[in-house]
Amino acid sequence: MKKGQVYEGIVTRVDFPNKAYVEADGEVAIVKNALPGQKIEFIVSKVRKGKAEGRLKSVIEKSPMEVGPTCSHFGVCGGCTYLSLNYDDQVKLKEEQVYKLLDGVIGEKSVNGPWTWEGIKKSPVYHGYRNKMEFSFGDEFKDGPMALGMHKRGSFYDIVTVDDCMIVDSDYRIILRATLDYFTEKNVPFLHRMSHEGFLRHLLVRKASKTGEILVALVTTSRMDEEVRNELVEGYRDMLLELVRDGRVAGSFAGILHIINDSLADVVRADVTNVLYGREYFVEELLGLKFKVSTFSFFQTNSYSAEVLYSTAREYIGNLGGSDKVVFDLYSGTGTIAQLMAPACKKVVGVEIVEEAVEAAKKNALENGLDNCEFIAGDVLKVLDDVEDKPDFIILDPPRDGVHPKALQKIIGYGVDRILYISCKPTSLTRDLETFLENGYRVERACCVDQFPWTANVETVCLLSKLHEAKHHVNVKLDMDELDLTSA
Repeated sequence: MKKGQVYEGIVTRVDFPNKAYVEADGEVAIVKNALPGQKIEFIVSKVRKGKAEGRLKSVIEKSPMEVGPTCSHFGVCGGCTYLSLNYDDQVKLKEEQVYKLLDGVIGEKSVNGPWTWEGIKKSPVYHGYRNKMEFSFGDEFKDGPMALGMHKRGSFYDIVTVDDCMIVDSDYRIILRATLDYFTEKNVPFLHRMSHEGFLRHLLVRKASKTGEILVALVTTSRMDEEVRNELVEGYRDMLLELVRDGRVAGSFAGILHIINDSLADVVRADVTNVLYGREYFVEELLGLKFKVSTFSFFQTNSYSAEVLYSTAREYIGNLGGSDKVVFDLYSGTGTIAQLMAPACKKVVGVEIVEEAVEAAKKNALENGLDNCEFIAGDVLKVLDDVEDKPDFIILDPPRDGVHPKALQKIIGYGVDRILYISCKPTSLTRDLETFLENGYRVERACCVDQFPWTANVETVCLLSKLHEAKHHVNVKLDMDELDLTSA
């Protein structure tokens, strides 16, 4: 295959996260965003060491697995990958991908003993499940009308107004459309990423799935006369507070914020935060505990499936072996797992680099009546050197890139008998597992939880133990074609 040439081929398999292997003219190319069984047209974008990568141009024949998308934006918006599949086929595909990745690492380390694969657990809700969305202002095409929504697939600039998005509920869609209409009518410019001129940047909407509280943050630059700016955003606030359709939205707002961000980078962050209405957080409930979640705090984006994830984590951890144990919760976010573990141990030490999340975790622990949780703001790599406590059990829930290699060595150096690793990116998990396996740990059991329906992402839960403490489990090597997912 040569760069720039166009080919037709059949997708034979899809590896995590969305790497489709396409057979064409006796060769194989990797093409993103295709599905097993599709016949596609693609253009070769890169050839390196005999391996070709391509860009999807069109689908010539649909996959037998496809049932048709439920969203009018599918294929244009870059958000969802598997929306044209039925839900059972989607979770089966993700299960196959994760199992292949884990077995590829653990199976090669046979000296570490057998392990138990426990399949995938479905999300209890798979439409309208998200509790957070970051929408961008931009144009649909160069010099086109202003849009508000998600980036087009494969585009850094073009924006799709996703007012038919199916992974959020109707309140998000109502707020998005009302926001776009308000600023369009007033002819307010969005920030152009090349010239860095303009006012509107992002719209952040968070809604608690259990309590129904809504937090809205309008993110702009400061490039407007202050008096005019204040009048504009106060008018926006008043519009939202009067927003009632079919009895929804108005009255549910926990807070409406105006965030000023003059960064050159296309990121959602705050230089200045002004509270236009209410407060800077909403309250969510998980497994009987309440959590205050602020604008930038990490919190699982699917509250329904988060309860499945954390229940699984708690079951994997099991009996800590006494109430005198110390647990480290590294990359602790707003302290969800730490607070679930607190009643079963002497102390939980949570470490999180986002200071806002740490402050929220401290307040959450007090609200939930837990006095044995200590939360520290800082990088895990640096903080561990100053923590006097020694852990009996370690929980890891790192960001997508996994654990820093130097931090990983410090964690291994504690020599704890068991470690629970929760990962939102299986490829990062497998990389870190190699280091654990090389340093005297084995995988006891693992499963995945569909935290992000219709996307290519999935959470994985993995329990590791020291070899001398290893329990005897039967290695379950499942035939993926015979999996019964109906009871998952």
